[in-house]
Formats: sequence, C-alpha cells, structure tokens
Amino acid sequence: MKIRFGILTISDRSAMNGRPDASGPVLEEAILEEGWLVEHTKILPDDQQSVTDLLIEWSDRDDLDVILTSGGTGFSPRDVTPEATTAVIERPAPGLTEAMRSASLQITPHAMLSRAAAGIRGRTLIINLPGSPKAALENLVVIVPVLPHAVQLIREEPGAEAGHRQ
Repeated sequence: MKIRFGILTISDRSAMNGRPDASGPVLEEAILEEGWLVEHTKILPDDQQSVTDLLIEWSDRDDLDVILTSGGTGFSPRDVTPEATTAVIERPAPGLTEAMRSASLQITPHAMLSRAAAGIRGRTLIINLPGSPKAALENLVVIVPVLPHAVQLIREEPGAEAGHRQ
C-alpha cells in the first residue's frame, strides 16, 4: 500500500537557517524505508497561523494521506503546533498520541511534557511528533504498524473493516 506523506518541521531556528533540520530527513528516510512516498516537505517557524494555513492547504489538496509535524509540542511559549493542529482537525485521534506518550515514557520521563495532538481533516491524518530527531523517530516507530489500516479506513477502501472482529 502506497501512503502519501507530507513532513512539516516547525522550528524557529531551522526556518531562519540557523540550524539544519535534522528531524525532517530522519522521518523521510524512515517513511521511504517502509516503501511509502514523501510528497511534500517544508520548514516553518513556530507561528500558529503559518502552521494552521499550511496544514489546511496540504490537507485540502487531497494528495496526502498523512501529515507528520515535527517540533513545537513542548511547554515553551513558542510551542504552538498542537494548537495549530487542533484548530484544523475535524476529528481527533487521541489513541495515536496516547500510544506514543506511553511508549516514550518507557524511555524518558520527559514524555509527560509532550502536548502532541493528532486527528483527521477530510481524508488526511495529521500527527504531531517531537522536534528531536531521536524522539521523532521513536514516536513514528510506535504508530507505523497502524498507519496502513488508518489510511484504508479514512479512504473508505472496500474491505478496510473486514479484519475487525465483531
């Protein structure tokens, strides 16, 4: 199954060319290793309106199945990714963020500080990941097993629910 991704890195320093984006390329490599497609990548500063606008644009194009964001999920006053995400999603998907936080707590108590959000807009699943390349990859690995089925359900593919037990 080909899943089409967008990867949005949200970082003031990377957007201003002060620091190379490390998490975006790590996520892209992991997605490509799964045999999936990366259709769009972008780096934006921690600006809620800019993030909101791009999430809407990418979701409403209907050429992406999943948008992964990296960064802006912590406690810093500039961390606004969850707010931008919740402003655009139509249906929340809390199980994804719960699973990521639970797995991350096995690695670091700092996982409790994640405010990541996830949800669906139209036919696009949007998932916030941490900004650290290591943490972003660790969180992605947690949800990779369910992404194909999630996308099948969102696409309303015939037989998507055939594997569900009654």
